[in-house]
Amino acid sequence: MSAPPLPPVLDEHASRAAPPEEGLRRELGRWSLTAIAFGGMVGSGWLFSAYYAARAAGPAALLSWPVAGAAMMLVGLVLVQLGATRPRAGGMVRWPLEASGPLVGTAIGWAVLLSVASALAAEASAIVQYAGHYVPGLYRDGQLTARGIGAAVALLAALALLNWFGVRLFARVTTALTVFKFGVPLITIVMLVAAGFDSDTIETGGGFAPYGWSAALAAVAGAGIIYAFNGFAAPIELSAEARDPRRDLPRAVVSAIVLAIVLYTVLQCVFLVTVPADRLAGGWHGLDFDSPFGQLALALDLGWLATLIYADAVLSPTGAAAVFVASGSRETYAAARNGVLPAFFVSVHSTSGVPRRTLLANFVLATVFLAPFRGWQEIIGVVGVLSLLTYAACSVAVSTFRAGDLQARTWRMRGMGWIAPAGFVVSTELMHWAGWEQLRAAIPPMLAALVLFGIRYRRHRDGLIAELLAGAWLVGYLLLLLVAAAVGSTGGSGQVPAPWDSIAVGGAALLVHRWGVRSGVRRARQT
Repeated sequence: MSAPPLPPVLDEHASRAAPPEEGLRRELGRWSLTAIAFGGMVGSGWLFSAYYAARAAGPAALLSWPVAGAAMMLVGLVLVQLGATRPRAGGMVRWPLEASGPLVGTAIGWAVLLSVASALAAEASAIVQYAGHYVPGLYRDGQLTARGIGAAVALLAALALLNWFGVRLFARVTTALTVFKFGVPLITIVMLVAAGFDSDTIETGGGFAPYGWSAALAAVAGAGIIYAFNGFAAPIELSAEARDPRRDLPRAVVSAIVLAIVLYTVLQCVFLVTVPADRLAGGWHGLDFDSPFGQLALALDLGWLATLIYADAVLSPTGAAAVFVASGSRETYAAARNGVLPAFFVSVHSTSGVPRRTLLANFVLATVFLAPFRGWQEIIGVVGVLSLLTYAACSVAVSTFRAGDLQARTWRMRGMGWIAPAGFVVSTELMHWAGWEQLRAAIPPMLAALVLFGIRYRRHRDGLIAELLAGAWLVGYLLLLLVAAAVGSTGGSGQVPAPWDSIAVGGAALLVHRWGVRSGVRRARQT
């Protein structure tokens, strides 16, 4: 009796024989891609991240933004290389599959599903939290009320409808919103400094680094800084719909990240020097704002600016959420192609060119996330860790493709030989600095994805052992992150003190990266 045929993701020719991106339309140019990337990064992050970073690290949070921006630049270059040479709808899900096999593909697909749903929930939560200034009863005691959750669900439904009719309409709306979204933070910066600049706030709060230098690193993931940069990857996820991905993707992504680094660093500085001294009686940890920049404007008698900020508090997260809805539907579509979801979701609507079934699936998942996580800060830490795991897997993928000579005739970015492993190490360090509390919430669901893989492919024993060996590096990587956080200095037992825990994690990350690349190359040569 012959063995049952392997499902598509275990077929040795699966990645080579995958059907083309049927129905998707190449309608996005350079400026649309730049607006999508920048629009994705200027959402709820500008409204909350400076506040939560200041609470976590005090003025040392100024260092967090350049660190995170440099890390995202490395990761962005990796994704640009992949998006330009292997354009895929939802590429961040499919590149790890093609490079490392179905075990890694299933786990990363699961991570992306969770991060997309939680990011949409975070943006909707931010909008409703600020809207509570005008509509009482939406936000109370640090979380959304039942009425607030209903408003967030209605907002998510409206954004799904915006994306329902095609990528061209979405791109036009996003570009228009981006102009407004960039203008309001600039006006806020100028007016708050003019009305409330006070350099003494740094000393009042305990000096530049009142909670130690490590707090600035922990804030990168835990205070929403990585989350604020997250939208830069959206045009790469839409690379299959770009007119000229090799030319336009690098320019769009790099330009958007540089603009975001400058904007967010200045916003952080402005927040630090305009907080009223009486708010710092309990130190930076004691700050308590529901809508930080709006309340600052009111405290400085800038009522008109507060009105503008509260209006933008609806438009900015709405624009970012629209980006996440569009890119997320492609990521979930890719997860379905990987076998993480049923084949029912591998469908693109013929008229609109939109994967409508995954659009609806993400809407449902996002509404589910709103129930247990009823506030912005509760959600963004998990989103940051899941996103960094995906970036790390893509760094292994691009090195695998290069080492296996699978791109010999395609464009190669200079320096990718060191950029990819550096991106992997930096992503690993950022996850480690996020701390034990964040990692123990994010990693177990990833390990659960391995159970999903085992259940789905338990009947396909021929070749399964080889696939398990090809993806074993990811299992080792997840366990490394958990153990290092448990014994390290970032919320763990402190058995390995700083900076030795970070040094050890960085060295181990280089070994894991090499392990993943060698496993992927070996797998490619055997198929």
